[in-house]
Parts: sequence; structure tokens; C-alpha cells
Amino acid sequence: MSSIVPAPVARQPWQMLFPLFVLIGFGALVLFSAAGGSWTPYAASHLVRFAVFLMMAVVMSRFGKDLAQFFAFPIYGVIIVMLVFVEAIGFVGGGSQRWLDLGFMQLQPSELMKPAIVLVLARFYANLPIGMIPTWRSLVPAGALIGFPVALVLLQPDLGTSLAIAFGGFVVMFVAGLPLRWFVGAGLAGAILAPVAFFFGLQPYQQKRVFTFLDPESDPLGDGYHITQSKIAIGSGGFSGKGFNEGSQSHLNYLPEPHTDFIFATMAEEWGFLGGIVVIGAFAFILSWGLSVARNSQDRFAKLLATGMTATIFFYVAINLMMVMGLAPVVGIPLPFMSHGGSSMMTNMICIGSLMMVNRWNRKAPRTGLIS
Repeated sequence: MSSIVPAPVARQPWQMLFPLFVLIGFGALVLFSAAGGSWTPYAASHLVRFAVFLMMAVVMSRFGKDLAQFFAFPIYGVIIVMLVFVEAIGFVGGGSQRWLDLGFMQLQPSELMKPAIVLVLARFYANLPIGMIPTWRSLVPAGALIGFPVALVLLQPDLGTSLAIAFGGFVVMFVAGLPLRWFVGAGLAGAILAPVAFFFGLQPYQQKRVFTFLDPESDPLGDGYHITQSKIAIGSGGFSGKGFNEGSQSHLNYLPEPHTDFIFATMAEEWGFLGGIVVIGAFAFILSWGLSVARNSQDRFAKLLATGMTATIFFYVAINLMMVMGLAPVVGIPLPFMSHGGSSMMTNMICIGSLMMVNRWNRKAPRTGLIS
């Protein structure tokens, strides 16, 4: 078989790429339907963006470990500067100031911070002596690296993205070996301060989302409209769905954002439970591959980087699916590799490219069985 398939092709991680292609292709079909049976404006641009960002991921996979570590802090610093620029001259859309107008595109720097925080923390802990892990020297600098961009993103305001940044950072800290009691203490402190943060830290519309999540049926035509229509779309799909391009909820404009945040509901109405199993199964294969890359890593930097990038993709998937099913408040997080949107595709393909990069390091590393 090796004489038939070229070596560069055979070396690719097809156990991840095949389910990724399934998600991209399935997403294009759902976007085709969401546009009323047209490849424009969603499906065609979705495929083009994936092709471009796949090439970016392939290029990233060729980077060496020293290069990745060298650029970790500069990349983080550049994105921090961009987040400051967002506050000063950012483009306002949908009531939030989150984008920089570059002329040829609207860039959302907060999306870039999701993989960047993983990279910079992996670099920080990779060079920290093991003896310092249980001390404040491992906690305070990392807390500052996470807290500063989270604060800037909350000013936009963008609660969902700030939570994603914090989640990726905390996962890296946990895997780095920080004492469990610190996380338990932080969780208890968060639970105690949650009411204060809710009433004094959240914007009124964010508070309303939490109330809506708790009781969406109290205002089904107002604040609870999104969740209510999403549940109707998913439930009406049944076992095998209504059929391709036959979804009434999205075609009759009952379902809001059928091509972005609620694309899973659009899919479930037409493809039913079977379609949902395909989507969730594909994500399970991708995430399990990411964890296997982390387990096979032979040094601390690679292990932390792979785990953090996998956790970032997982956060997108888990929050979006919980959101459309009414198990979490609506926070505006799209479904990776299926939703229409350049910023989300870029972020998740950066994560994929980073995992491909670590996977290549693992193939070249000697098998010692030890994590340095």
C-alpha cells in the first residue's frame, strides 16, 4: 500500500481529517438549505474559507518547536495591542464593539486570543522549574496573562469569548500540575461571588439571557424566542428528519440565525436524530485524536499545547450544543466547522494546525515514555 499512496499523503492524520471533512461537507449542505437552496451567500464561502484555512493549518504543521516557543509571547503581545485598538477605534456591529476594520475584512482579535492564550501559557509552564509549580510563582503570572485579555473582551462586551479564553487558560494550568485545592478554592470563591457578578458585572441583556435560560417559556415570543424555536426545530426533526432542504423552521424564518449559532437546530430539523449522531460522532473522533496527540507528546510544552487546543475546540462544541438545546444561556458561540463565519473557522483551524504540528513533533521524537 505504501508504494501506491505517496508518503506525504500517507503521513497525514486521516483519523482526524476524515471526520473534519465530514463536518465541513455536512455543514455546507446545511448552509445550502439555510439559504433556501442556494450555494450563496453561505455554503460557497464556507468551503472557500475552509480550503484557505486548511492550507494555513498545513503550513503551521511544518513549524518547529523552537519557533513556536519563540513566537508565543510576541503573538500574545500583538493580540493584546489589537484588543486595545478595538476599544479605541473598533468597528461596532450588533451593539458590540468587537472588530477591527482592515478594509478587506473585519477582524475579531478576541477570537485569535483563544489559541494564543493556550500557546503563551504552554510556553510559560514549559520553562518553569517543576519545583515552582505548587507556588505563587506559577499562579500569579498565569492569572495575569489570562485576566488582562478577559477584562478587555468583557469591555466589548463579549461574555462567551471571555469564558472561552478563561477555559482554555485554566485547562492548561490544570494539566501543568497546579494544586487541585487552588481550583477547588477558585470554584468556591466563584460560586460565592456569582450573585455579585450577575447583578453588577453583567450587562442588562446578559442578565436577561440567564433569566430566559431558566424559564424560556415565560416569554416565548420575546426573550425566550431563540431557545423556544430551536427546541421546536430539533424536536420536529424526529428520528430521520423532514428531509434535505425541507426545514420549515429555517425556511419560514422562525428559527433565528439558522446559518450561525443555531445551525445544529437547522440540521436536526432536516436530518433528525441520525444527523445529530453523525455530527456528534465526528466531533468525538476529532477530540479523541487531539487528546491522543497530547498523551503521545514527549515534552511538557507539546503536551500542554495539544491539550489546550483540544479543550478550546471542545468548549465551542459543548457550549453551542448545550445552548441550542436549552441547556445553557445563549452566548453567541457558533458550532465549529459547520457554522458560517470566518472568525470561528480561523480560530478552530488554528487549533487544528497546532495539533497537526504537535503530532508531527511526536512522530519525530524518540520514544522514551517520559514527559520532561
